[in-house]
Amino acid sequence: MSLTSKIYCPSLTEYKRRLSREVKIGELPMGGLNPIRVQSMTTVDTMDTRGSVEQTLRMVEAGCEYVRITAPSVKEAQNLLEIKKELRKRGCNVPLIADIHFTPNAAELAARIVEKVRVNPGNYADKKKFDVIEYTDATYAAEVDRIRERFRPLVQICKQYGTAMRIGTNHGSLSDRILSRYGDTPLGMVESALEFLRLCEEENYYDVVLSMKASNTQVMVQAYRLLVQKLDEEGLQPYPLHLGVTEAGEAEDGRIKSAVGIGTLLEDGLGDTVRVSLTEAPEAEAPVAKALIDRYTTRAADAKPIAPLTEDFATAGAAAASGAHVFNADLISNDANLSPIDPFQYHRRATREVLNLGGQNVPRVLVDLSRLPSLEYADLRAAGHLYSAFLDKFQMNDLGADYVYSGQRPVPFMLPNGLKEVLDFSAWVDGGQRPDHYPAFTPAEYAVASAKHPELNFVFQTLDSLTPATLDHLREDPTAVVILRTDNAHAMPEIRRAFFRLIHSGVTNPVIISRQYPELTPEQTQLYAATDVGGLLLDGLGDGVVLSTELLPERSKAEWLQTLDQLNQLSFGILQAARTRMSKTEYISCPSCGRTLFDLQETTAMIRKRTDHLKGVKIGIMGCIVNGPGEMADADYGYVGVGKGKIALYRGQEVIKKSVPEEQAVDQLIDLMREDGKWIEPMRLEESVVG
Repeated sequence: MSLTSKIYCPSLTEYKRRLSREVKIGELPMGGLNPIRVQSMTTVDTMDTRGSVEQTLRMVEAGCEYVRITAPSVKEAQNLLEIKKELRKRGCNVPLIADIHFTPNAAELAARIVEKVRVNPGNYADKKKFDVIEYTDATYAAEVDRIRERFRPLVQICKQYGTAMRIGTNHGSLSDRILSRYGDTPLGMVESALEFLRLCEEENYYDVVLSMKASNTQVMVQAYRLLVQKLDEEGLQPYPLHLGVTEAGEAEDGRIKSAVGIGTLLEDGLGDTVRVSLTEAPEAEAPVAKALIDRYTTRAADAKPIAPLTEDFATAGAAAASGAHVFNADLISNDANLSPIDPFQYHRRATREVLNLGGQNVPRVLVDLSRLPSLEYADLRAAGHLYSAFLDKFQMNDLGADYVYSGQRPVPFMLPNGLKEVLDFSAWVDGGQRPDHYPAFTPAEYAVASAKHPELNFVFQTLDSLTPATLDHLREDPTAVVILRTDNAHAMPEIRRAFFRLIHSGVTNPVIISRQYPELTPEQTQLYAATDVGGLLLDGLGDGVVLSTELLPERSKAEWLQTLDQLNQLSFGILQAARTRMSKTEYISCPSCGRTLFDLQETTAMIRKRTDHLKGVKIGIMGCIVNGPGEMADADYGYVGVGKGKIALYRGQEVIKKSVPEEQAVDQLIDLMREDGKWIEPMRLEESVVG
């Protein structure tokens, strides 16, 4: 790797926004020193002028600063003018964006009407039939030239009319040409956009915004990072970035998944506009996007300084211990050069296995029960373990926590099989050092402790407490698991910085990521935790998670239990969104738009009701063929609208049934799962306990 090859953001430790080129979009510029903008997309048929106008007004009221409208053909592109006229007549000057797929002539018309057009390089004058094509360099270059010539008129029209453009790559709709050359990779996504971008610069057209969307959060984050690195490497303009996770889904899962992907990039100062893609009304998307963005309004002022990465290379000994090169600090212009991880590819941090933590184990979930005034069998529902008083048994549950932390008060009864208890060190000693309890040490206790559990010991640590002596102690202790925490407002980068210190020092103990959220709303906690923990997991950092929240003293036990239940489910949701532990069915459902051929919210809810007990199965629910097999990317099964009342069913990216009546489609989807041996009949609580 070259010295600059890891640079994708201004700093890994200090909060700084990437300074992008300012792009004018109507009267509301994006990028540069402007605030991060909020946008969404209408779901009404574009030919319904009144409906489109009314929905746009609701979206603006909800906080949308740009509104995107689909224009799948020339007639819809023409009607954008009527929509725009009516909006302006009603005093709404929100910039409009035309969303184009497949139809260059619609894009060329729309560019004369609206403030911005979005084109997808995967299907703009390109094709996707899932064919593998062998190209020579010459034939590939000729194909690129053909597509560029088809794209050139749009660039010239945009330049003439002062219309901005988003070149929006989607992971699931890469062309056969790109897939044949680069594979289904972040590099393929980036190169797909750069082919179009290079032509824009040749035409001296720079009002361009870029996006690298994917449903897979790992792929999405890697692609955006790689894009920034490639722009710099090629000497291209620092174009603004439109952030989004495609087909994030609905409700809690959609919000968590969006925060994992979008929040990870915002933490490193990337992003100039955000669209949260939920399978809900577009008015519901803007507040979520705004909540993600608002966290960074005062981040630079609130953040505490984080030790620079050069500190770990202060001596040759530290560098030698990690097998790294000794860098001259004077030559390091960006701390990303010293990162011990590859930001463009997923690799899980190598750790030793301690009991069931680290090594090849999935990340574990720990629930903090230490604040509960008392504990009964039924209260373990808050940790995902459901108790039947009638049968005096616990139900097996895929969202059951692996550990509970009871602090100073041991659980007064035997825990269900598989659930393990963690106590403060002093309580463990006072309780007789029981082998089925595991102690948690403060840094000071750990430094001098003579008594330890023979198998597993937890140690609370922060970046500051990871001194050379502590690192030596941990490296030599095969029983230690670190619980890593911070009170820095710039939390994710500080915890990441602590991971880097462990890696540079050759410490391979497993690490549980601990985050506390004092007096936040459940909605804020959901988004902040998904960002802080998810951003680390996407880089392969973390062997477990524990979330806690500070509540007002007058809270009742029932309210405590409800909060703990939410935090436990949130922990599993983050692990799933980051693709590190699949514990429930995943729904890759696109947001509604004017192309949608059925009610996405209603259909997604119906499919979820029938299938949400299937652990680890991924189901794509797409409103039209544009968001069809490609956009579903790695889904196991697909449910795609192909006409009014007609559904196509997919196994992976292969269509199995082409025109199923909508009222029969869910049953036939389940039949397809049965054929594949993936279907399990849902069980009631009593059945599962008896079994």
